[in-house]
Amino acid sequence: MNHPPATDWATYISQMEAVLALELNDVRRQELLIQFNRIAAMAEPLMALPLDQRLEIAGVYRA
Repeated sequence: MNHPPATDWATYISQMEAVLALELNDVRRQELLIQFNRIAAMAEPLMALPLDQRLEIAGVYRA
């Protein structure tokens, strides 16, 4: 089974700060990093669940 490369959450947070024009201090950045890592760890078993190749993908909702 191929595993995607680990996400660099610190870089993601830095990029989102720029995109969203946020100014976070180091304490908030560190707390966000902890939370993103926790969320990723919780999602890992679900993402590892094998899916049948014959399953249809969900449609895309367009308003």
